[in-house]
Amino acid sequence: MTPFAKAILKWYDAYGRKNLPWQQNKTAYSVWLSEIMLQQTQVATVIPYYQRFLDRFPTVVDLANASQDEVLHLWTGLGYYARARNLHKAAKIVAADYNGEFPLNLEEMNALPGIGRSTAAAILSSVYKQPHAILDGNVKRTLARSFAVEGWPGQKKVENQLWLHAEKHTPSQDTDKYNQAMMDMGAMVCTRSKPKCTLCPIESMCVANKRGNPLNYPGKKPKKEKPVKETWFAILVCDGEAWLEQRPPSGIWGGLFCFPENSNHDLNALLLERGVEQTNIVQQKQLIAFRHTFSHYHLDITPILVEVSKQPNMIMEASSGLWYNLSQPEEIGLAAPVKQLLESLPHELQS
Repeated sequence: MTPFAKAILKWYDAYGRKNLPWQQNKTAYSVWLSEIMLQQTQVATVIPYYQRFLDRFPTVVDLANASQDEVLHLWTGLGYYARARNLHKAAKIVAADYNGEFPLNLEEMNALPGIGRSTAAAILSSVYKQPHAILDGNVKRTLARSFAVEGWPGQKKVENQLWLHAEKHTPSQDTDKYNQAMMDMGAMVCTRSKPKCTLCPIESMCVANKRGNPLNYPGKKPKKEKPVKETWFAILVCDGEAWLEQRPPSGIWGGLFCFPENSNHDLNALLLERGVEQTNIVQQKQLIAFRHTFSHYHLDITPILVEVSKQPNMIMEASSGLWYNLSQPEEIGLAAPVKQLLESLPHELQS
């Protein structure tokens, strides 16, 4: 065991997190669920979602047997919805091909949808104590500073260097503790903006600390101005119900229910396609526009409320939709801005 690993493990015994929900009564299913949820999401945000998922789907087979709508409904608000779709796909594979038991082989685990090398290693080391190195965002930052690895970890060359350091220092014993310790280090000590170097167990070994420039590591992602796109939401409302349409299974908000969208403010063709006659429109008004930001672009959304006196006959190909009851909501997956707008609709209808 390297001096680096010894120092990390000693720190973990004294200060590491040991009471997180997924650290109790560990199973491959519960750890996998937490690992997927924790991708790009903070622990405090994940905990209530994790607990709701386990309450609703106690086993991977329960999750596999659920509808995608139910899965996306429970995921609503957690973001990065491809995670939820892959979670559901992976559960179906585990249930069908592995009799509801996760594979114990790193390559097979890695091959499941939504599970990369690091996540597969985290599950197998945490539950089965297999000696696999991990490399999540927190670990990348800690290793980049400790060994002064130049460059942005999103570049393959830099990531490969970090993997070499990760594998060199991951011990063959107590791997589960060590990997948890490395994640805790990044979350609690070697933080992004204000690292607590004086509390760090590897302060004397850290190259970036010796150089006095820990904030230079890891290297920043090359800045690129996010493009701005525009869309108009047609919020069709009738008798306390709003019309929602399910989006295609892949792409932005894949599989989620959203308002019909238009590329400009003229909704006439969109309304006509959905059987809305001008004589049935009680009111049509523009609501406050707002911006929703994705990882790669900004989306400026202009909602237009269209209240109708009777529900039109929705005869549309290649699209499924429903009338969403505002007072007794359906359990379906909703895009975050759609959920916000639905919650504000009763007030808008009264004003």
